[in-house]
Amino acid sequence: MQTAQGPDRGAGTRSDAGPDEPIDPPTDPLGRDVPAVGPAPEDRTTSGARSATRTSSVGMSMVGLTDDADKRARLRRMKAVALSFLLGAAVIWVIFRLWEGNGGPAFTGYVRAAAEAGMIGGLADWFAITALFRHPLGIKVPHTALIPRKKDQLGQSLSGFVGDNFLAPAVVADKLRTAQVTARVGSWLASPGNAARVTAELATVVRGAVTVLRDDEIQAVVDQAVTRRVVAQPWGPPLGRLLAGVLADGSHRRLVDLICDRAYDWVRNNHETVMALVSRQAPSWSPRFVDGLIADRIYAEALSFAWAVKADPDHPLRKAIDRFLVSFAGDLQDDPETGERVEAIKRQLLEHPDVQALISRAWATGKAMLLDAAEDPSSQLRLRVTDGVTRFGERLDTDAELRDKIDGWIVDAAGYVVGRYSREITTLISDTVERWDGHEASRKIELQVGRDLQFIRINGTLVGALVGLAIYSVGELLV
Repeated sequence: MQTAQGPDRGAGTRSDAGPDEPIDPPTDPLGRDVPAVGPAPEDRTTSGARSATRTSSVGMSMVGLTDDADKRARLRRMKAVALSFLLGAAVIWVIFRLWEGNGGPAFTGYVRAAAEAGMIGGLADWFAITALFRHPLGIKVPHTALIPRKKDQLGQSLSGFVGDNFLAPAVVADKLRTAQVTARVGSWLASPGNAARVTAELATVVRGAVTVLRDDEIQAVVDQAVTRRVVAQPWGPPLGRLLAGVLADGSHRRLVDLICDRAYDWVRNNHETVMALVSRQAPSWSPRFVDGLIADRIYAEALSFAWAVKADPDHPLRKAIDRFLVSFAGDLQDDPETGERVEAIKRQLLEHPDVQALISRAWATGKAMLLDAAEDPSSQLRLRVTDGVTRFGERLDTDAELRDKIDGWIVDAAGYVVGRYSREITTLISDTVERWDGHEASRKIELQVGRDLQFIRINGTLVGALVGLAIYSVGELLV
């Protein structure tokens, strides 16, 4: 939306000039300064908005200030050059007009006519160029100050031009195909130094993201995404399927072998423990030597049984264990009662204080590990990422099929974006221009192209002089 403005005035009376930019005084056709006119009363009603604009412009970078100052200086120099041509034509016209009137030679008429036409051409082009940016001499001639009055239409036209000619899907797709983005990226990433640089930038991003995140919020996410999902998911069927798969592969036999070996070793190395156990269970009236004989017999049988289970892979006990495990795997998957027992064990496990403390420390521990790995260039995480980036770059550099596939994805993605959102992208231009004050927009545009436009004034003076000379010559020949 356009801001309220006072009556249009010359460049020197613009109320929208930034504080960092000197106000160019308006000039008459001869380049002389015209006294600035004070702001009209209605301009003061918009002083708040312009004050905000001035405040925001204070933060402009020194590079931008230097660049604008240089452009203003070059624009002034070109204006002075164009004015010098106009003044030169005026001086020549005065001299030769007086000379011609006082009986000068015949050629004075030709020079006077050329200078006169040059002045006309220079003035006409000055008027045309000035009319683009402001009212010449502050006079509201119709169809002048075109940019301040038509900036919104210009912004919309520029927006449509960019959208139709630069953001067309076909144009973007063709540009991306010829740019060979994937090949260039692959060649760049294949260098270890560049891969390390990418890894360092990724580490910076990770550090920034992890530092910004609040621990309590992440802990809530962990609780929501992990703990509650674990609680909601029944454990029985997955455990049953896992156990059934282990049994089908026979992987459990190593565990059974280990248990049998440990059972045999325990019986063999604990003769006194078995003897004492039998003695304690024997009746008080039983003679001790009888207890010893019974204990020795029981120990020998236990040792023999443990050895048989250990040595015989087809021992009935082993088969009984297999049958029990198969049955238990089926119960875990299908038996509701077994499932309820597993769920009760799960709840007890998750509600245990040590488990709760471990879950609450999970994010803090993971965060510390991640930050340490990101900070240390020699950490395994960064080394692996660097190696992965390098290998990916080498593959892009050598695998033409992969490059074509990724290029196709990029082209399709870019075509989708510009095809669907080009209007939203180009409205950035029209919206930005619409937010500009009219005189500020005129000043910005004049600063960019005004220097080149001064050549039109110079050419107008020279071409006008030549045309005037030609017309005068033809007229003299016809007389």
